[in-house]
Order: sequence, then C-alpha cells, then structure tokens
Amino acid sequence: MELRKAVELNSRNMQTLSPSGALEILLTPEGRIESLLSLSCGMRAAGGFSGNISICSIINAKSGGCTEDCSFCAQSYVSSVPLKSYPMMGDCRILSARKKAGEQGAGYFSIVTSGGSPTKEELVFICDTISRGKDEKPFWCASLGILSLQQLELLKNAGLRRYHHNLETERTYFPQICTTHTWEDRADTVRHAKAAGLEVCSGGIIGLGESLHQRVNMAFQLRELQVDSIALNFLIPLEGTGIRPGKEHISAVDMLKTVIMFGMVCPDSELRLCAGRGILGEYEKKMFRAGVTGIMSGDLLTTSGSRFQDDRELLKAAGRVPAL
Repeated sequence: MELRKAVELNSRNMQTLSPSGALEILLTPEGRIESLLSLSCGMRAAGGFSGNISICSIINAKSGGCTEDCSFCAQSYVSSVPLKSYPMMGDCRILSARKKAGEQGAGYFSIVTSGGSPTKEELVFICDTISRGKDEKPFWCASLGILSLQQLELLKNAGLRRYHHNLETERTYFPQICTTHTWEDRADTVRHAKAAGLEVCSGGIIGLGESLHQRVNMAFQLRELQVDSIALNFLIPLEGTGIRPGKEHISAVDMLKTVIMFGMVCPDSELRLCAGRGILGEYEKKMFRAGVTGIMSGDLLTTSGSRFQDDRELLKAAGRVPAL
C-alpha cells in the first residue's frame, strides 16, 4: 500500500490525502482493512478529535409536498411512496421534542422542513421558535433548503448554531439525481451559511450510482468548502422513488472504506454517520476507528432510525462516550 506516500500537507499543516490516495482507499482489499483503520485513526487523532462522539437528532417539522424532483427522496413530487404529509407543526411540539432529545444525550437538534425553501411566514415562525430556547442545550440546527445570506443571518441572530445542507452528490453527477435546482445552488447555500457565521454541516448520500472517482470528488468538494461537519448517508432505497430497491448496493466493507476515505480527506471536519448505519453490521463498532466522530440518533425523515438507548450501548461497547 502506498497511501503514506499519498499524504500531503494542507494550508493548516494537517495531513490529508491526495485524490489518488483517496481512490486507493476505496480500492483496498478487505484483508487490509486493519491497516487502513490504524492509519485513519492516527490521522484523525492528529486533527484533535478525541474519543467523545457527538450525537444529533432531528424532527421532521414539515413533511411532503415538495416541488423538487430529487430521485432518492420520498418527499419529492415525483415520488409515489405512501407518505404522511403535513404542514409546519406547532412550536410546542418542536420544543418538547428538542427537550427529550437533550435528555437522551443529543448535542444538536435540527428542525427539518420539506421543500426548496421556507416561506417568509415559516421562516419567521422558525426564528421565533429558535429564539425561545437559544440559551439551552442541545444546540439548535436547521435544515430548511436553499437559503440566502439574509435569511441565514436572521436564523443566526435568532439563536441558530448550525445549518445543515447536503451537497447530496458530486458536482458532475448531480444532474443525474435532480434537475429542479443545481449543485451550485446547494454549494452557494453552504457558502452563505459560513458567511453568516454559522457552523455548517454538509455531506451527501453514498450509493446513488456515482462512480468511485465521483465519490472521491465529493469528499474534496466538501474539503474545499471547509464545512465543520460532514454528514454521510448511505442510500436506503424505497419503492416508489427514482432509485429502486436493489438497483444500487454498497457492502459493509465498501461503506467502511468510504468512511475512512472521507475522514482522511477532511481530517479537521467532524464526520457524522447518519442514514444507513445498519449496513455496517458487524463492522459498526469499527466506524469510530474509521474516523466517525458523530452519529445521528432517533428517527430519520421518512424512515425509522436508531434508538438512543441502543446508540449509547454501541458507544459503550466501542469504548466511546457521548460528547457533552
């Protein structure tokens, strides 16, 4: 393995991989996983990450009725997935869910809404809800679609700590999964969030049919955007979306290698594993050695997720503790 020769120094004097080294990780035989884990663990430790794991949770505050055509999404207007749609839920329900998530150990709690972006009235409501609990933990996060700098500044002033907005996939592959907006629209929202002084969580979905080269490119695009936290999701295909069950498949080993690759390309960003963790199976405890510094716990947007209790037991078995 020539990975150590592929290591370079970036402008912050932190070790990172070259694109060829990143691709080498994805092509590494299963028998060499342990050496990869050792290399990744050392690089992440050099980046200042301890064994404490950040836990986040979300609430699907507005479901369905989306006018976008993202092929992977059950809430897209082109989806035929049976789905309960509802307008923005009340503030009491959101605040109650946040309180419960905090009691379970979540460090961040995110309000998530469907659609390209919220209406003016919805944004005012969200800002008001955030302001009512801005001095409490868990910290507020939001995932509200494509926003302007002005909208993000309003959220920041209301008490928002972090904005989440995925790139979804690599720039050149994006038109294959969505045509109603562009990859650059998404990247601009990430840039606006950073300009507004917010922490930024961004990532994408692995297993949409992208090539290994495109998977590597997405990691480097996230590095260029200097996001604070990378959210990695692994496709959970649903019948009725544009990506049918069985069309794409990623093995547990490939998933672990992908985690390692993203962590080594972006050693100074949090690496958060979200949807699709169940694919790892017996490798799940090894994801922390692979570079994972955060997980999403609780239900996902349109599918069930993991239980907080199970995740606490997972951390204990892996010798990790929740970050305070």
